[in-house]
Amino acid sequence: MKTAVIQFPGSNCDLDILHVLKNVLHVEAELVWHRDFKDSEFGAAILPGGFSYGDYLRAGIIAAHSPAIEHIKEMVSEGKLVIGICNGFQILVESELLPGALLMNQSTCFICKWVKVRVETDETPFTRHIKRRTVLNMPIAHAEGRYVNDPEGLKELHENDQVIFRYVNPRGEVSEDSNPNGSMDSIAGICNPERNVLGLMPHPERASEPVLSPFSDSDGLKLLSILKS
Repeated sequence: MKTAVIQFPGSNCDLDILHVLKNVLHVEAELVWHRDFKDSEFGAAILPGGFSYGDYLRAGIIAAHSPAIEHIKEMVSEGKLVIGICNGFQILVESELLPGALLMNQSTCFICKWVKVRVETDETPFTRHIKRRTVLNMPIAHAEGRYVNDPEGLKELHENDQVIFRYVNPRGEVSEDSNPNGSMDSIAGICNPERNVLGLMPHPERASEPVLSPFSDSDGLKLLSILKS
């Protein structure tokens, strides 16, 4: 499907995801400046990683007021797919398209490392082709990636099967040591109740070519390949 990669001031993973879509997956994709974005010609949209507006005030909050967000909301209401990666996840949360908040890492440090995430459900358009409890290798690179929610919100996420990815150890087990940023319940990615908006902190575009992976795999493609349909 034709996919828009929406570029904000301070985006720095936009060309990475565009490369994977066009040159690895051979998806029709276009880089679109946020002020020029219109939803009508696209079947999906990606909000890439980076530091939109320098993360001033807090990560994602200024970009959440971009004119592009109204068009993103129209796409969501039409059932089209939206993916927010890292800063894109932060923007989706600040836009209230996804519940909860993303706060400073528990360590208060910027974290850049490879992690393992477990697929918690295959009942979404994004993971329908990935077996539940599959463990994927993907890198993270963020300072504000600690997912939090209030007790009722967290309960709803689990009851509605909206937790898509969780940080795990090499055995595929959730543990304190495998949680890099202190996220509640080791949450690495969630979806909306309608299941067509996905936000995740790990970077699938950086795990889409074996030459880039210390594991010589391309686990990120298992997620992004849904855009070929």
